[in-house]
Amino acid sequence: MPEQKIEIDTLVVGAGQAGVAASEHLSSLGVPHLVLERNRIAQAWRTGRWDSLVANGPAWHDRFPGLEFDDVGPDDFASKDRVADYFEAYAKKFNAPIRTGVEVKSVVRNAGRPGFTVETSEGVIEANRVVVATGPFQKPVIPPIAPEDGSIHQIHSAAYYNPEQLPEGAVLVVGAGSSGVQIADELQRAGRKVYLSVGPHDRPPRAYRKRDFCWWLGVLGEWDAETVKKGREHVTIAVSGARGGNTIDFRGLAHQGMTLVGLTKSVENGVVSFHSDLCANLAAGDENYLWLLDAADAYIESNGLDLPEEPEARAKYPDPECVTDPILELNLAEAGINTIIWATGYSVDYSWLKVNAFNENGKPKHQRGVSSEPGVYFLGLPWLSRRGSSFIWGVWHDAKHVAGHIATQRTYLSYRDADQRKRDQ
Repeated sequence: MPEQKIEIDTLVVGAGQAGVAASEHLSSLGVPHLVLERNRIAQAWRTGRWDSLVANGPAWHDRFPGLEFDDVGPDDFASKDRVADYFEAYAKKFNAPIRTGVEVKSVVRNAGRPGFTVETSEGVIEANRVVVATGPFQKPVIPPIAPEDGSIHQIHSAAYYNPEQLPEGAVLVVGAGSSGVQIADELQRAGRKVYLSVGPHDRPPRAYRKRDFCWWLGVLGEWDAETVKKGREHVTIAVSGARGGNTIDFRGLAHQGMTLVGLTKSVENGVVSFHSDLCANLAAGDENYLWLLDAADAYIESNGLDLPEEPEARAKYPDPECVTDPILELNLAEAGINTIIWATGYSVDYSWLKVNAFNENGKPKHQRGVSSEPGVYFLGLPWLSRRGSSFIWGVWHDAKHVAGHIATQRTYLSYRDADQRKRDQ
């Protein structure tokens, strides 16, 4: 296609859940805007996840307010493709101005005039404002301890789709957040010998006393918590909606044949070393689990709710041998491990955003998504305004705030003084 130049009030970069939410609120406020997506709407849900993934929250919760899933029960967990279809349908519902297959290559503030010049794969766009809705899962991170000699098959969890893609043999999964533990469980059920490296984590019950943990975190005010508790900044959450939803229990996985190890320390000369923190990590996860049960019990009592007691929720598997006598060193060849899956998270890439909106560590400087660079906004990041900010329902509420800020700025900029109004008459 020939290059073209477009002028628009607000440009939204990314058409995942954050971009679709931004577009809805901008549309309702009458803000002219355009959403650019380099792939397809919600593409990461389709190709950046493994085949069997389902949403980690039930359908009544993991959605926007304006549309329910019409083919998924409210307490069921939508498949990844169904979630992607949902966002496409949602965008169509209000005729979102989304252009797919267009990559944003650079955003530069204009000198001596308002707005930004945006270079894209299909030409130049002049925009007064830019909403960065690319989310937190942009660049898969494999830690520097990963061996570089090609002696073993290694992939990031973002590149894992199913057990059949892996070479024969045992698998070491590094990282026990939602992705790592679900992948490890799937591989074990497929007959693989699995070693799971478990670091610090939160481990909520999938449900307790007839209510999903999403409901409990809601009524207890946890989703709306505005600050991260000290020391909990990088703690992952081990939760799953797989097979109808079950509480993650690491000891239970070990009793089914999985071998648990501590946080991975190094990989050298075909030998993996682990920290001696497995027991401590499991204990901290148990503490988090029991805290929620206690908080739920207290809430039920103080509010007089009629919800059945569930004493079995406090039952605990005995510590398996891999916990009582933890492995601190593992020879990959001797263990038959031919694959390492690094479920070690993501980083962001803002190299295309050439504006003064970042601190010395390269992280966005913002207040509830309104950045330190006037006219630049961020959406979809963890803790943007609250704990729930990077989740489907949370990003929708953050987008409402950002869109409102944009609409307010447009009102000020549309002001004309008395002399100008007389000249215009």
